[in-house]
Amino acid sequence: MSKYTVVDQETCIACGAAAPEIFNYNEGVAFVILDENEGTAEVPEGLFDDLDDAVEGCPTDSINVETSPFKVLVD
Repeated sequence: MSKYTVVDQETCIACGAAAPEIFNYNEGVAFVILDENEGTAEVPEGLFDDLDDAVEGCPTDSINVETSPFKVLVD
């Protein structure tokens, strides 16, 4: 099963719970490094446990995960 993720930067408090292989911080909020927080890059299967831990550890529920991309890529 594919997984895609984005961070709601309106609610993120940059608590540090996010997995460093998937997320980084800029200007006090987290973002997905795989696709600059676009929600279009598939999270590698080997990072699923780290993603799940980040989602569970996020105190503001700012990490969103879906099984399809969040945005449609335009040619």
